[in-house]
Amino acid sequence: MLRAVGFKDDDFSKEQIGIASTWSMVTPCNMHINTLADEAAKGTDQAGGKAVIFSTITVSDGISMGTEGMKYSLVSREVIADSIETVVGCEGFDGVVAIGGCDKNMPGCLIAMARLNRPSIFVYGGTIQPGHYKNTKVDVVSVFEAVGQHAKNQLSDRELKQVECAAIPGAGSCGGMYTANTMASAIEALGMSLPNSSAQNAISEDKRLDCIAAGKAVMRLVQKNIRPKDIMTRKAFLNAITVVTALGGSTNAVLHLLAMAHAIGVRLSLDDFTRVGKKVPVLADLRPSGRYMMSELIEIGGIQPLMRMLLDKGLLHGDCLTVTGKTLKQNLRGIRRYPKSQDIVRSFADPIKKDSHLVILYGNLAPEGAVAKISGKEGLHFTGKARIFPSEEKALARILNGGVRKGDVVVIRYEGPKGGPGMREMLSPTSAIMGKGLGKDVALITDGRFSGGSHGFVVGHITPEAAVGGPLALLKNGDVITIDAQKREINVRLSKKELGQRKQRWRPPRPRYSKGVLAKYARQVRSASNGATTD
Repeated sequence: MLRAVGFKDDDFSKEQIGIASTWSMVTPCNMHINTLADEAAKGTDQAGGKAVIFSTITVSDGISMGTEGMKYSLVSREVIADSIETVVGCEGFDGVVAIGGCDKNMPGCLIAMARLNRPSIFVYGGTIQPGHYKNTKVDVVSVFEAVGQHAKNQLSDRELKQVECAAIPGAGSCGGMYTANTMASAIEALGMSLPNSSAQNAISEDKRLDCIAAGKAVMRLVQKNIRPKDIMTRKAFLNAITVVTALGGSTNAVLHLLAMAHAIGVRLSLDDFTRVGKKVPVLADLRPSGRYMMSELIEIGGIQPLMRMLLDKGLLHGDCLTVTGKTLKQNLRGIRRYPKSQDIVRSFADPIKKDSHLVILYGNLAPEGAVAKISGKEGLHFTGKARIFPSEEKALARILNGGVRKGDVVVIRYEGPKGGPGMREMLSPTSAIMGKGLGKDVALITDGRFSGGSHGFVVGHITPEAAVGGPLALLKNGDVITIDAQKREINVRLSKKELGQRKQRWRPPRPRYSKGVLAKYARQVRSASNGATTD
């Protein structure tokens, strides 16, 4: 069988390295990864190994956003992890290079690597170049927000189409510090990618060389017997949280880092994000809350100079081992600082926000925790009356037709891991709110989650979720809700007695699916506060 797929006599004495490719034409994030997989295989073969390329799935969050199909997005993380584990375990590969481009590819690959615990490296497929509309840089989130502007009659049909046609000019992952770029940066900080892998354009010579280097580096890991458990330690995860915070990264990093830590057997909790967040400022002025795109951060040096800043400030654990075979501190030795003329990454004396934008909230609405993304621009406190919707679609329709007004707290429930199932991202309603100009006047809370492109006064991952009888399920229209980012609390103005009486009257909804992957997922998945893991 191996002769039939190209093995020669001398290949049978070589280490076999599985090259996991997430290539697909369903999304621009992954449309180029087949060529990157070829380059990684070339690097492995040049280093004396024998590369074997295999594929796994990807889905497109951006295309499925706001539809029933989005319920499969988080599920795909588990399918990707399971499939990579299955192939590598079955074929007995000695090491793994995995190449991912879209949001769920990355944690899916890392979860598989953690379970397998064989010498492994992750390669990021790279970021997209920005599009251009009327001399302004645009990306995928520009389109979602343009829908809101269109609904407010601030954009014509023709202009909306022009934004749509300009936003995605080619291959690569969404261009801001959204989930893909956030997770790529987190994985590099974790030590599981080669230095600078997270900060390269998808179509570039740097990315091609990164793949070749990864193919060679995994052979060194095999020879030195360096495995994910040697790299993915608790201190390494704290490094990842630190870098995500400094970059102003996606709330999805919370969910995915918890799941990755669970897979490798490292103790990590929501409270670790609070502990790190109290001492690490937001330094990068990146979209969606900021002004700049990932391609512009790449131009000034990527995240390596930022990591050097954090290390020098004592905010990173420099003794953590990485896939280079060296420590983080050794990798950062000699890294040049950012140019003095740039204003993309601020100094510690002039941060975007003096503490983390990822705020873990507790209270009578979220006794097991919730995740807010508070940049400071939308304020730190919000009190309003609940406007309740049983699904994302119904909330979006009401927002677009003007039914949501200043002072409302939009409540979207039964969208959690079990209830959705699949914990959909609420990019469509949050973007519609921003496009309508209500970003500071309307809050949105949910047991679902948010795209890395979401911004505004938003709170997600509310646990326990509504489908299991969490307090979110007990709310009624008009209930007064207070979100306090300074106290890190989210509460409804109801007595414990009233909540208890409502809980007695509550009945769980029937499962939305009785068979198939969504039904299996709903039966197995754990709470978002534990990373929505399935094993």
